[in-house]
Amino acid sequence: MGGDISEIDARRWSDGLAGLHERFAHRFARSESRESALAYMRGLLSPLERKNGWTVAEEAGHSGPDRIQRLLNRIDWDADGVLDDVREYVVEHLADPGGVLIVDDTGFLKKGLRSVGVQRQYSGTAGRTENGQVGVFLAYSGERGRTLIDRALYLPKSWTDDRVRCRDAGIDDDVEFATKVQLARQMVRRAIDDEIPFRWVTADAGYGYSKGWRYELEQADVFHVVATTRHDTVVTGRALDHPLHDLMADLPRQKWKRRSCGEGAHGPRIYDWARVEVRPWHRPDRKHWVLARRSLSDPTKVAYYIAYAPAEATLNELIAVAGARWAIEECFQTAKGQCGLDDYQVRRHPGWHRHITLAMAVHAYLTVVRAQQLEKGPDLLERQTRSHSPSPRSAG
Repeated sequence: MGGDISEIDARRWSDGLAGLHERFAHRFARSESRESALAYMRGLLSPLERKNGWTVAEEAGHSGPDRIQRLLNRIDWDADGVLDDVREYVVEHLADPGGVLIVDDTGFLKKGLRSVGVQRQYSGTAGRTENGQVGVFLAYSGERGRTLIDRALYLPKSWTDDRVRCRDAGIDDDVEFATKVQLARQMVRRAIDDEIPFRWVTADAGYGYSKGWRYELEQADVFHVVATTRHDTVVTGRALDHPLHDLMADLPRQKWKRRSCGEGAHGPRIYDWARVEVRPWHRPDRKHWVLARRSLSDPTKVAYYIAYAPAEATLNELIAVAGARWAIEECFQTAKGQCGLDDYQVRRHPGWHRHITLAMAVHAYLTVVRAQQLEKGPDLLERQTRSHSPSPRSAG
């Protein structure tokens, strides 16, 4: 569902950002903030080693970082409105009726205690518990590309239970504690309300384990394939709470099919897959499935998914949706490595959302550019990137 954009020559196409910027220029009341937003986006796209207020200001020709800092921290502008405009841009260029909405979170490692939302918490970025922030994101993946379309900073209870600390960080008094799953549910509801064209939702087990969210998706008739844990339970003809690992343990060998769920960094991601229909449904055109993915090298390693799908959905289609989840990891890698998603020095709540929004706009732009170049011919894109592409910075 689209390709990686890491090889795009950022500087070669940076001028095209002005067209995207024009879509949301009306969100800024003053010309200085409009100009600073475009300069900031160009700085995020540039091949700078580090992208902070000083380096981006220097890239823009400013004498110091004051204008950039005002843009992120002091001048009043509507970051949510900008994000709405970016989503419209994504839909205009990348819309796919068979598209997939993907939920996941990523960590931003930070020192100290002052950055909004920071505490010691598990970071997938680091693979361990570290001091940092966690952002929850929604990605859109279709045949023409994939990019991030929504975001929220997770605020632990250590923050929301301390309203003075919240006010100092620019968090409104009406912002209450919300779990990561609740943030994800809000994003998917927004996508539905905004009539984003998609067919499926997928997420990892941190989100898919929520029976409440799965029920909400089902009630809205939203097809989904979401990961869960081996300890999750489903309704079968034999039991109301049937453990998944027991359900799949005695499947005959012929029920397992060797399939790829997409391309990885080292080639196709090949596993053995099986599915079992569960929870008879009163609608003849809908079915529930438990989907299992088994490692080839270690058959004891089995991952589980819950699927709600059209009755005619094939095993291969469910596998493709499950595999689409990795697209958001690619988005994080490219957005951090090439669009400065994790390069920020803001500490307050509005500043975080402003920076992240503009970085997402840059990522969306690069995704659209790549889609357009691929339409002109893969050979042309390969020649251009071989001649002009700088070495991408590590995603960190």
